[in-house]
Amino acid sequence: MEKIVKYLVILTIKFYQLFLSPILGHNCRFIPNCSEYAIQSIKMNGVIKAIPFIIKRIISCNPFGGSGYDPVHKKKNEKK
Repeated sequence: MEKIVKYLVILTIKFYQLFLSPILGHNCRFIPNCSEYAIQSIKMNGVIKAIPFIIKRIISCNPFGGSGYDPVHKKKNEKK
């Protein structure tokens, strides 16, 4: 089930990259761009654990936020 959800979310992001991003313009200030960052984060951490990383990245992608190289980080395992 997790693989299906991961596939559907990545497919949605790919749709955005192919059809919406060219219309809206390539405005991301980071490398990798925000949509590619989201895909990498989902692949590394899973959908649920990637959400906070993706939200933080999208919020900081503005003229007053940062810019430059910002690699995907793997979420640390939480102790139970």
